[in-house]
This record gives sequence, C-alpha cells and structure tokens, in this order.
Amino acid sequence: MKHITLTIPDHLDLGETETKRFLAAKMYESGKLSLGQAAELAGLSKVAFSEILAD
Repeated sequence: MKHITLTIPDHLDLGETETKRFLAAKMYESGKLSLGQAAELAGLSKVAFSEILAD
C-alpha cells in the first residue's frame, strides 16, 4: 500500500477521517475504486459507506 502526505490548510478544518472518506467517495464516483475498495479506504463497511454516499 502506498502512503501519501497531504498538506491541508488549517482554515479547511478537515480531519484525517473526513479526508479519507471524501477521497474514497470521489474515487468511487470516478470509477477508480469499487464500492468495497472505497469503503475499505474510508474505514467503513459497504453499508455504512453507501449511506454516506446517499447523503
């Protein structure tokens, strides 16, 4: 697995969990990840990740 480091401006006030979920959702949306892969990246079950996508 690759590790990356992101520098996020303080004024965005994004935590690691929120950033992972956002990235996972965008990668799923673009077809780069399957639902299961995106859920794993986000640290959620498929069902929980699907619920977040619905929001």
